[in-house]
Amino acid sequence: MTDPPALPRSFYARSAEAVARELIGVVVRSDIGGETTTGRIVETEAYLGPDDPASHAWERIGRTRRNETMFGPPGTAYVYRSYGIHWCLNVVTDREDFPGAVLIRSLEPLEGRDVMLDRRGSEPRRLTTGPGRLTRALGVTGDQDGHPLDRSPLLLQPSDDDEPPDLVVGPRIGVSRAEDWPLRFGERGSAWLSRPF
Repeated sequence: MTDPPALPRSFYARSAEAVARELIGVVVRSDIGGETTTGRIVETEAYLGPDDPASHAWERIGRTRRNETMFGPPGTAYVYRSYGIHWCLNVVTDREDFPGAVLIRSLEPLEGRDVMLDRRGSEPRRLTTGPGRLTRALGVTGDQDGHPLDRSPLLLQPSDDDEPPDLVVGPRIGVSRAEDWPLRFGERGSAWLSRPF
């Protein structure tokens, strides 16, 4: 059996909100370090670009060295360090020179759980429940910033679910501006959400 192809770049060339909704159920595959790990996305957050006060590319911030990847082509990984500690994985959306992005917040682990556990050194129930946890489990670091997400060692593959996931929507987490905007999306009832909705 062959692996499904990666999502095409055209998938990401839409608003961050639309992409964030449709990423629920999509599979992230990492072959970083020669180890295959995969997880099914169960939680995302959308960041809408220069008019979004919670975005790294809010108009008051503008284009910087830190957020430069957000202005690149859709379907690119934007990886940054949060609070100087945790790497966070985002996908760039919309169009080139418009900094929309979707943060991948949580995964349901699929393949390579032992590898994930070795990388994380934590209990299995919290293995990939949060943006910093999932990047560590997948081996994602700043080295993947700017990586096209349609090729190894980090790619996103379509869901093989028979039915679309039952979505739940709520405010984003851990932002100090526009915190009430309903741009956090999750799979209702998933045990792998970073926090309840």
